[in-house]
Amino acid sequence: MLSPDYIVGLVDGEGSFTAYVRDPDKGGKTKRRVYVEPRFYIKLIEKDKDILYKLKDYFRCGSIYFQRDKRPNHQQCYRYEVFNWGDLQKIIIPFFSKHRLRFVSKKKDFQIFCDIMERLQKGEHKTIQGLKNLRQIKAKMH
Repeated sequence: MLSPDYIVGLVDGEGSFTAYVRDPDKGGKTKRRVYVEPRFYIKLIEKDKDILYKLKDYFRCGSIYFQRDKRPNHQQCYRYEVFNWGDLQKIIIPFFSKHRLRFVSKKKDFQIFCDIMERLQKGEHKTIQGLKNLRQIKAKMH
């Protein structure tokens, strides 16, 4: 069983809180159908993938998948990812609000991530100006 301190350390080093926010000025010129995709993920090399399965068991949400990397001198990786808005709101955010990240850059990204999630709950992503605001906020992430 993983401890909260172990998870915090792992996420500080290998995790990410991010969001894709579609540029409203591009209109229908993008392949993505959704306007905003918040995500929490951890990517590890293939030989460490068992840790990702333990994380999935711990949080009881998310998905694990193989992430091919064709760059020379890079190992193949697996990724644990949570993108369901409900799981992010009810499981991931409360966990990291209670068990604080230690790296300043990761704390900042988490705070911005929480701000984005609050704005999504309010429906700000449903207007052009709201999407523009979300893109500006997201640009502050590492």
